[in-house]
Amino acid sequence: MANYTAADIKALREATGAGMLDVKKALDEADGDQAKATEILRVKGLKGVTKREGRTTSNGLVAASAENGVGTLVEVLCETDFVAKGEKFIALADRVFAQAVAIGAADAETLLTSTLEDGQSVKELLDSANATIGEKIEVKRVARVEAPVVSAYLHKTSPDLPAQIGVLLGTEGGDEQVARDVAMHIAAFSPSVLTREEIDAETVENERRVAEATAKEEGKPEAALPKIVEGRVNGYFKENVLLEQPFAKDAKKTVAKVLEEAGAKATEFARFRIGS
Repeated sequence: MANYTAADIKALREATGAGMLDVKKALDEADGDQAKATEILRVKGLKGVTKREGRTTSNGLVAASAENGVGTLVEVLCETDFVAKGEKFIALADRVFAQAVAIGAADAETLLTSTLEDGQSVKELLDSANATIGEKIEVKRVARVEAPVVSAYLHKTSPDLPAQIGVLLGTEGGDEQVARDVAMHIAAFSPSVLTREEIDAETVENERRVAEATAKEEGKPEAALPKIVEGRVNGYFKENVLLEQPFAKDAKKTVAKVLEEAGAKATEFARFRIGS
């Protein structure tokens, strides 16, 4: 007769996140000893970590905060939306994010190799969670922004999921409202760079070649090609450069113009979206 109760099964499931059958097997093997059963589940779970390494992590959450001119943005990924909205995953992500803020992490490697208060590294914490939750869990990206003023914005793409888009925006001058408005714009319009100078010359030249080839294919007059090409390249800049994008709240103005009118200047931004 098994030396455990239904309450023991429930307690072990809540503590480890393991399935009913796995919990029962572990308790059978441990003769009802909770601590030993927990260790059995952990060992068996960790054996599956390497098998999960090749899986796709297209769900998860982003966490962001900004205080005293410093902002931190972290992306924690899992495999399914079911896990992403679960209490265990969210609590894990909160702990990882708190560590990123505490150590001033600016990249994933620094965060993963850092040591938590209990002596384990963040990577070890994730491996352990990977084992108990049963999905591949990883920190994909970390960003840190420093400026006189840093605004953080989080956006939910679905009401039953945690934030899927996170933005940090560094500014000089202006007020909190315009900074928040621009941060929300970044979340919606996904610029890739702050200024056109940040786009490498090879990419710009390739856009020119494509624009010219397309115009010729469309039968545009040879004399009009330079103007057409320039217009299409500028269109590429408007799509990708934050300061050149039409502002979300007033498309007649660029983001640069809105900031200028508010006496503000954008210095840096970071944007993460789960799955991109």
